[in-house]
Amino acid sequence: MTTNHTDLNPTTADADVSHPVLVGYLFWILGFIGAHRFYFGKPLTGILWFFTGGIFLIGWIVDFFFIPAMAEQANQRYPNGRIDYTVTWVLHLFLGIFGVHRFYMGKIATGVLYLLTGGLFGIGYLYDTCTLNEQIEEVNRGE
Repeated sequence: MTTNHTDLNPTTADADVSHPVLVGYLFWILGFIGAHRFYFGKPLTGILWFFTGGIFLIGWIVDFFFIPAMAEQANQRYPNGRIDYTVTWVLHLFLGIFGVHRFYMGKIATGVLYLLTGGLFGIGYLYDTCTLNEQIEEVNRGE
């Protein structure tokens, strides 16, 4: 049985799905601050959404219909590997200032640094928000 990447049931999704649609919709709930756009590897529009409240909520509402396409693009761009994209993003969003996502990725030294400095005083947290997909991809390539 073949499923497509827009399948909302993560248990039936293909193994090559690195950015599930369901998770995209969960991040979309916080989408007025750009969370889903950062998750799908679109940091420039994520920043725009952050500073404009999802372009005054209009773009945020429109994005509801584009999430399957954004997930498909992210799945093609970022292949799965040892480090799970969704787990890393959840750790980053909720515990990022403590460096928990960096420990998970195996970046112990910077994890300790984030832990001691509050995510490098927030600057490191912001940097990771814009580059986390690429960092995960790099770690996965170096397996």
